[in-house]
Amino acid sequence: MITAEGATGADEDLTEYDAIIVGAGFAGATVARELAERGGRRVIVLEARDHIGGNAYDRFDDAGVLIHQYGPHIFHTTDDRVFGYLSRFTEWNGYSHEVLANVHGQYLPVPFNKRSLRIAFGEERGNQLIAKLIARFGDEKKVPISELRKESDPDLVEIADYVWENVFLHYTTKQWGKNADEIDVSVTARVPVFISEDSRYFTDPHQGLPTDGYTRVFERLLDHPGITVRTGVDARGVLDVSTPGRVLVAGRPYAGTIVYTGPLDELFGNRFGRLPYRSLDFVFETYPVDRYQPKGTINFTVSEAYTRITEFKHMTRQVLPGRTTIVREYSRPYDPDAGMDPYYPEVNEEVQRMHARYKELAAALPSFHPLGRLAEYRYYNMDATVANALALADELLKESK
Repeated sequence: MITAEGATGADEDLTEYDAIIVGAGFAGATVARELAERGGRRVIVLEARDHIGGNAYDRFDDAGVLIHQYGPHIFHTTDDRVFGYLSRFTEWNGYSHEVLANVHGQYLPVPFNKRSLRIAFGEERGNQLIAKLIARFGDEKKVPISELRKESDPDLVEIADYVWENVFLHYTTKQWGKNADEIDVSVTARVPVFISEDSRYFTDPHQGLPTDGYTRVFERLLDHPGITVRTGVDARGVLDVSTPGRVLVAGRPYAGTIVYTGPLDELFGNRFGRLPYRSLDFVFETYPVDRYQPKGTINFTVSEAYTRITEFKHMTRQVLPGRTTIVREYSRPYDPDAGMDPYYPEVNEEVQRMHARYKELAAALPSFHPLGRLAEYRYYNMDATVANALALADELLKESK
């Protein structure tokens, strides 16, 4: 049962529930379903937004186009358990994501691959560079540009420098609002040259989008007699964690399980400071055409104030002649007081130490489990979020036996 607009508080005794789940995204919805279905628990899910689905929420806009409200979400995984689990609640449309970089008006596949090399350097020179890459690293390999830049062969360094300058540097500066040398190495290390003709952005065996959209997946996940969902409820106004070792729920002591998927710093009143994030502004535009661009996502790596344009009909495979909706993404510093949403944690050692202090506060609470990218202050893909939620549910159900 899903009830909207803050329909909880003094009129409902939340302590009667066996588990309180904060957040109706993939983490919270998966744990809720498992505890209710496999554990027979009575579960309530509290969601601050006016809808379920977290950042994967999708909806039809005024033009009838199915859009992703919080930016594009393409499911992909190598995890058979996760894929099988979610396949209980949806069929998949088989979409394989391809991304192009707009480099001075020229489209290059990214990750940068053999096709990109031939476009950027010309057919003959591109094939010469491909031969060198294969001789050094082997075919069908992914080589981080950070490794290429260390090579002694000037041709390999030239490839790395081209990718660094035209695909990575300016795009990443826009995305993070920092110079490249200020960005954590865990980000830069992920930028590869793919020695392949395969232009798919993800090569996982399972990928695609739900045929009926993500919101329908969440409706089915949460459709269980043991689950109650309340949207429009900010858990910070319900949970009192000010006393070490005790949780009050709407002013009453609570002895059940709490799974918390929101930001820990905000739950604890930013006691040690705010954890920094990057946020995003989404600008949606509808056009009277079948297609706006050649692929689902175009990254603007050397120009424009926005980072990318996504056209949803490529991904959803929606048939809707004569109109299409795109979204332009602008990266911004996160300001919660301005109503922004946190998206990407700005990871560094100092901030990780701050988060560790919040984790210590959470660990001192009875049966309190931080879960997901906000609570754990880590960027997770959707499949990893579901995998972690299933693992936590396994642990909680095992403990109760």
